[in-house]
Amino acid sequence: MATVETTRGIDERAFGELAERCRPELRVHCYRMLGSLEDADDAVQEALLRAWRGREGYRGTGPARAWLYGIATHAAIDAARRRRVARGAAGGPEGVPWLRPLPDAVLERAAPAEEEPGAALVARETVELAFMVAVQHLPPVQRAVLLLRDVAGWSAREAADQLGTSVAAVNSALQRARAALRRHLPGRRSEWAPGGDAEAAERELVRRYMEATERDDVDGLLDVLAEDVRFSMPPEPGVVTGRDAVVAGWVEGGFTSPGWGRWRCLPTRMNGQPAVAGYVRRPGDDRFRPMAVDVLRIAGGRVAEVVAYPLADLLQEAGLPAGL
Repeated sequence: MATVETTRGIDERAFGELAERCRPELRVHCYRMLGSLEDADDAVQEALLRAWRGREGYRGTGPARAWLYGIATHAAIDAARRRRVARGAAGGPEGVPWLRPLPDAVLERAAPAEEEPGAALVARETVELAFMVAVQHLPPVQRAVLLLRDVAGWSAREAADQLGTSVAAVNSALQRARAALRRHLPGRRSEWAPGGDAEAAERELVRRYMEATERDDVDGLLDVLAEDVRFSMPPEPGVVTGRDAVVAGWVEGGFTSPGWGRWRCLPTRMNGQPAVAGYVRRPGDDRFRPMAVDVLRIAGGRVAEVVAYPLADLLQEAGLPAGL
């Protein structure tokens, strides 16, 4: 029986099967283009609507899945361009205030079986925060070319066909994107992405970080942080650098204060990195409520970077409880 990958034209049933099979990996692809799962969902929905309207125009000249990826990429490019216009030509703050973490559970749901198309794409995806920040600084078309060529593993011809441009234009955009990426990415990135399950040393460091947080243990936190640790809390601008300065800022913000409340922590993973979900029980409250998730970069046996995000919006996707 012919499959949707080979059939010329896509009927309603085949389109529905294709859309549902590809939706999880399209979410991840559009997340990488846009840096926000909410924006990615909007782009995927727009892409599927465009594909549905144009399904009769598909003539089986290539895999239907690649056709759908091309439409999704165009939808994400359009969304990225609209965001650049809304922020203005000046470009806004130096950081990427719209970037939000991606729970690893989303990646797991997007991973097809090894023998299916797209398995290599999901397995090879780079979603660590440092890479995501760097990619967001690229112009939308360069971003798309880089992701399709260097991450999805498409050929220059495949990328050109889906983006509606020439092989020469794709190669030129890729060269510029790679050069820009090198300027934005810090060195020693290989230490930043543990990949699969955390190793024992990493789990132990995360455990110590959580215990020190729950005990209001300033010395314990100082012990697990690198001397030159960096802390940020998007969308707030700025980065605090240095172990003493970071912990002093936490204390000034209420950490260790009886009026702040008590912490409870759960280990999780975001963007392929270890993360800690923090819940707070305020004085007089009867439960711990979601506060923040700290996404950790570990290097040299210490926590080298902490990026804190609001936790409440990530609970469902991460499979975390609404309270403790």
